[in-house]
Amino acid sequence: MDKSVRQIKLGMFLRPAGHHVAAWRHPEADADAGFNFERFIKTAQLAESGLFDMLFMADTSGVPIESLEGASATAYVTWIEPFTTMVALAGVTKNIGLVCTSSTSFEQPYSIARKFASLDLVSGGRGGWNLITSVNPLEFQNFGPAQQPDRDSRYDRAREFAKVVLGLWNTWDADAIIMDRAKGRFFDPAKVRRLDHKGAHFHVRGPLNVARSPQGQPVLVQAGASEDGMNLAAETADVVFAATPTIEIARKFYADLKSRVAACGRNPQHVLVMPGFQVMVGRTEEEARQKYHELLDLIPTEIGVQHLSQYIDYDLRGYPVDGPLPEIPLAKLNTSRTALLAELARKEQLTIRQLYQRISGGRGHFQTYGTPKQIADTFEEWTTTGAADGFNYMAPILPAALEDFIEFVIPELQRRGLFRRRYNGSTLRENLGLPIRGAD
Repeated sequence: MDKSVRQIKLGMFLRPAGHHVAAWRHPEADADAGFNFERFIKTAQLAESGLFDMLFMADTSGVPIESLEGASATAYVTWIEPFTTMVALAGVTKNIGLVCTSSTSFEQPYSIARKFASLDLVSGGRGGWNLITSVNPLEFQNFGPAQQPDRDSRYDRAREFAKVVLGLWNTWDADAIIMDRAKGRFFDPAKVRRLDHKGAHFHVRGPLNVARSPQGQPVLVQAGASEDGMNLAAETADVVFAATPTIEIARKFYADLKSRVAACGRNPQHVLVMPGFQVMVGRTEEEARQKYHELLDLIPTEIGVQHLSQYIDYDLRGYPVDGPLPEIPLAKLNTSRTALLAELARKEQLTIRQLYQRISGGRGHFQTYGTPKQIADTFEEWTTTGAADGFNYMAPILPAALEDFIEFVIPELQRRGLFRRRYNGSTLRENLGLPIRGAD
């Protein structure tokens, strides 16, 4: 192995029962994890035993209306709110990072800065914020009567939002709190600053009323793959959670994103690209294949079509499920994932059924199955040929698939020198190999 290649970074994408759309139906899945916090504790501690860098939890603020209609009610649509989950998990873990989603469309910068700075203190420097703008109209209907803004407006707000949050996290110097009992001085006023931000969307005075993060600033994660999303990630992110279903797409995304980071005057090595990976491992290839297809067989047709329709933002009901994907007006849609999946369907001549089966485990991300050696070969190829710095592991079922991954794949990666044998430090930034922000 080339010693100049950094070790693989691994996130554990936490989702009730697992990432496969039919995961909760599998007999080895924790089907009640969305409302049984003990399940989350077990999974978090299991991931920490496997030396994962971080837990990652996505979020949405609505229930798809189709899920309330009869046959479509088999979708998993309830879970404990992610920030609450991460704060609670801080008390039952010691090393693993804790990253979750909050949307710039529904909150205010000061509250986000305060919440995630507090998570960082509670966890001893393991906190991170996944910045999203939200695109589902149903979510906006839960936050007042205002019409959903267009993509340009959402990203204008998000860019200013991130600037304010990063600014608030820097309003206290690391040594500002002196607690001089003799002189009666709790802090040094010269080391605390007001932000006094006045922009198009926000007026924020500051400073933040939470002490500086143990890791300088919480880790900022961003997952946008559109032109606006990639620019925002290049400007602000420490970690980019990418949706790249093939290694060719991944390499293109990786090179593009890193070049944008450099154009922003930042060090490309200080922004990690970690695509989502759905992996099913078996002791033999046949065992892995059988596990994979068992899950495919659990997907009801209507759920597969509904899920794919929601994912590409185009209603596929009424089209022959064993026919080709219809022509989709990409210019009218807001999601870059639609274009990626349409390209994949055309390239491999996939039917609607085959396409929804393809994304059901990885939800638009790369998915594979195989032996520990085959999985490790794939990880090594991606991280040594300019496709990824690490991966956000999306276990198809939890906890069974995670247990297999830790038992079989982690040792193979360690044997090759591709993965750590112990945590590198006490903070998420240290374990990810990232500097304190401002040192770019």
